[in-house]
Amino acid sequence: MSAEPSPAVPSFESRIHGTLLGGALGDSLGYAVEFDDVAAIRSRYGAAGLTSFQQLDGGSHFSDDTQMTLYTVDGLVEALEWANDGVAADETACLWLAYLRWLGTQGVALPASAPIPQPRWIDRHEVLKHARHPGKACLSGLRTGEMGTLARPVNPDSKGCGTVMRSAPFGLVPHISEAAVYKLSTDGAALTHGHPSARQSAGAFSLLIHKVAAGSKVRTAAEHALDVVGALPDAAPELPQRLRAALELSASGSLLSPEELTARLGEGWVAEEALAVGLYAVLATADAHGDPADHFRSAVAVAVNHSGDSDSTGSIAGNILGAFYGEAGLPSEWLDHLEGQDVIRGMAQRLVAVTLG
Repeated sequence: MSAEPSPAVPSFESRIHGTLLGGALGDSLGYAVEFDDVAAIRSRYGAAGLTSFQQLDGGSHFSDDTQMTLYTVDGLVEALEWANDGVAADETACLWLAYLRWLGTQGVALPASAPIPQPRWIDRHEVLKHARHPGKACLSGLRTGEMGTLARPVNPDSKGCGTVMRSAPFGLVPHISEAAVYKLSTDGAALTHGHPSARQSAGAFSLLIHKVAAGSKVRTAAEHALDVVGALPDAAPELPQRLRAALELSASGSLLSPEELTARLGEGWVAEEALAVGLYAVLATADAHGDPADHFRSAVAVAVNHSGDSDSTGSIAGNILGAFYGEAGLPSEWLDHLEGQDVIRGMAQRLVAVTLG
């Protein structure tokens, strides 16, 4: 059984910052190789692949994964602002309006049938106004102008990873039940993706982050998330299968090659595969490092160096490690290369303000 190092216990505020910054780091490194197969990655960066930002010639950029994660934060913050003022708000509607504002940053005109969202602080930042290969289902689901729900799904057959890669923030709302975390996350996923695995993978990821941010070990949190989604009456069987495989493979004591990783867990283009690959990368590298920053570097390297959706799997691994170690566990030299830190830290602080005061 893989053991995890025991870091100094970070504050919840540090875990919020760590989750958002860590996800952006994993996303940024993975985005550089997102559409490369492992042979091309090795050809360009050497046998070990891309393992640091210093190897990048043109600087680093985060993708739509970080963009949508930050807009998820903003939707939650708006709902919590209303709640803190004593006004009930529809959390999913706040998320939908936030995602519609993200859609506008991608150069897409809002559908005529959709409401016109009022601008917020996050919308001022030019660093977010880039089309970085946004997910097709995220775009098409929002373009309908309909607020997708479980009962009235948009993209009913889509289970792309665009749900899970944006869902860490749901796990960062303290003092609510795990049932509420799961509902917020799955309702948010249904805004763009209708397939059960897309929704349930987002919910499982949010539950994992929720437990890790509350102090659980990553493996313990993942096993609990597996128990929850495995017991659902409408459980998508592929999700428990992938999560179980990630847990078992990461406990084997030997690290899978990139080829073995995608053969056993998938390439990460769909939700349950992305979650499984990111989780495996975190757990399989835990034994080798007592230093959190070293663990972060190694796990993200595993998460991005494969023939698959490297930015999403890297983002998920970074979210998990940031929630576990807090901001102090992130490699400082990697943070030096991260774009848009002002808006990432600004959104983290806004979430802190409405949840912790």
